Amino acid sequence: KQEFEIEQLIPPSDQQTRDNPLRKMIYPLAALGGFLLVSTALMAGVVDARVPCEPPCVPGTEEIMSKKEHGTSRTPVQEKLRWNCDRDTADRICNFNRHYAEYSGYWKSTTFLDEIDQSGDEETTFFDSNTGKRLFNAPKGRTWKEWVKESSMHGWPSFRDDEVNWDFVRVLSDGETVSVDGTHLGHNIPDRKGNRYCINLVSVAGYPKGITNDGEEEGTRR
Repeated sequence: KQEFEIEQLIPPSDQQTRDNPLRKMIYPLAALGGFLLVSTALMAGVVDARVPCEPPCVPGTEEIMSKKEHGTSRTPVQEKLRWNCDRDTADRICNFNRHYAEYSGYWKSTTFLDEIDQSGDEETTFFDSNTGKRLFNAPKGRTWKEWVKESSMHGWPSFRDDEVNWDFVRVLSDGETVSVDGTHLGHNIPDRKGNRYCINLVSVAGYPKGITNDGEEEGTRR
């Protein structure tokens, strides 16, 4: 069994803040937004891990996450997101971040569980919060109860290979999971069952491309 170093996320000292520009930016933003952004190294429980990306997983390159007009993306997140997700937090995580995440269990504080029908196996589609492209469909090959149980145990919405739309999702060499348009989604954290994509709900809370939350065509949005 391969062992990994575990990094505990603790409030930075003054010296650490001065020495680390990322901490200097993230911690005040987190406080102002009323959200605790946790390290995805802690989320994964690993540091500097190299995660194999074998079919159906589609590997991506660092070029996807290169600097663009809005952080790593060309556009900010949509003005309104599904499930009452916080837009400011979503924009930071999706577009100006590679290693941080919404706090564990955040997805359960939204209206997500209230809005999905857990009585059957009807799939829910998850869209990129920036572009509105379809990224995930769940549950597949399991029930909602099983999907919610696994996601609850880990702390973040968790998807399996057949629940990923590989037309628009890529996995980098360290397991970072991103959209082809540069949206940071989360990380692949495999377990004994195989690949498990642990995704920030704020990253996949968009409305379908071309449709606003009011049911209008995208061109009519202000």
